[in-house]
Amino acid sequence: MTQQRPALLAVDEGTTGTRAAWVDEAGVVGGLEYRSIDVAHPVPGMVEQDALQLLHRTTEAMRATAAAAQAGGIRIVGIAITQQRLTAVLWDADTGLPLAPAVVWQDTRHAAELARIAAPWRERLYEVIGRPAGFGSPYLWAARLLQADEAVAAAARRGGLRLGTVESWLIWNLSRERVYATSATNASAAGAYATGAGGYYAEWVEELGFPTELLPEIRQDQDSYGTSAHELCGVSVPILGAIGDQQAGAIGLGSIRAGQASCVHGTGSFLSQGTGTERARYRGVEVPGAIPLLAWRADGVSRYLVEGIVPMTGSALEWAAGRLGCFESVEQIGRLAGTTADAGGAMFLPALAGAMTPAIAPRARASLSGLSAGTTSAQLARALIEGIAHSAADGVEANTLTAGAAPDELAAGGGMAASATLLQAQADLTGVPVVRHPGYAVASLRGAAFLAGSQGALWSSLDEAVTTLRGREVFEPGIGDDERGERRAAWQRRLAFELEEGSRDAGG
Repeated sequence: MTQQRPALLAVDEGTTGTRAAWVDEAGVVGGLEYRSIDVAHPVPGMVEQDALQLLHRTTEAMRATAAAAQAGGIRIVGIAITQQRLTAVLWDADTGLPLAPAVVWQDTRHAAELARIAAPWRERLYEVIGRPAGFGSPYLWAARLLQADEAVAAAARRGGLRLGTVESWLIWNLSRERVYATSATNASAAGAYATGAGGYYAEWVEELGFPTELLPEIRQDQDSYGTSAHELCGVSVPILGAIGDQQAGAIGLGSIRAGQASCVHGTGSFLSQGTGTERARYRGVEVPGAIPLLAWRADGVSRYLVEGIVPMTGSALEWAAGRLGCFESVEQIGRLAGTTADAGGAMFLPALAGAMTPAIAPRARASLSGLSAGTTSAQLARALIEGIAHSAADGVEANTLTAGAAPDELAAGGGMAASATLLQAQADLTGVPVVRHPGYAVASLRGAAFLAGSQGALWSSLDEAVTTLRGREVFEPGIGDDERGERRAAWQRRLAFELEEGSRDAGG
């Protein structure tokens, strides 16, 4: 009988869809399954999902991948989970049912209230968790439901209320032991992880109004999360790790050392730069839009990164092709953008859900400007792509200021990295070479498996795991410093105008 190849079953539960695949010891990704997930926008500022749909479609994908692995001679030896980080679920442990729609990471319903609460805590938040409050908090969201919803309050009174980001919801359901835990990277992204002590910043959670005794246990990203239930997952194996999706994407692109930088393009675009075992420190002035976060925690050691976020990029292209109907598909936008050398003066700011980099501005709005009667569809497509590239350049610049050094190159991943036009525009506008590895679209799946499998399940170390990355395509900057400076200055003037308008709308 042919010996089966060992592999991990990796799950990537994203904002608009969930994926599952197996990753073997050669870094090969196979058996890829995808299921879409609905996103609702009931009113401006609110972004929600059905937590049961999210769970069911994730387990559908997992079972399909497990079946494909068995049919292909692949032996699943463990599970790795990565997911949209700040999206949160509130559920009843007795019934197993969600008590409200999941609140998505792009949601800004509590942004103004959170800013008011956080104002006197600013210095302490930077000192303890290393970052500002942002514009969303699962703890504040849950606290307001606890006050307003009797079913939530009743579950809390009897000790059955559960709150977690998506990996907590998945692990609780997938594990036979009903493990109630969150991973360190997801606790960091949720905004209450005390990086020095390695636990919750309890005083801050209490200030937001949520009972700390009801919070999930924080575990390392590479850790034991129980054993999967066969009927849900298609296999019964150890759950070996859980990590935020952008951190997983960086690992899957080989960015595991201080100074290495990556950009993962998905629903939004996330620019990260590693700072090693040292967290970027608050130095008396806030560097706009660059957030220090945990990169991962394993073997009792924490590693850190700084991150710039553009909340809506891939979804902005979907908006342009779908809701606006300007193009047949996202792919057509990419193709058309590559047929013209410039946008003819058109400029797109993709702030459809506010801005996070280079400033946290939840009330900022998207804009499409500089159009004329002569603007072609190709130039419009080019403006959309260049708007994303400019926003990514903002992230690189903010990260450089926070980390104290510029990257030598930028590894690109995620679905939009398929666009050579986008990656070339990024190289031009940042002045930094952009690298695309084979398998860039599944970087988060591969990165989750690399981390979870690097304590002996598939590899002896994370260094060994990333050596499986082979082959690279490099996009070198194609314009000079003067042209780059002019184009960036024009963009920054437009961005400053929109940020000012957003501040004025908010009464600032």
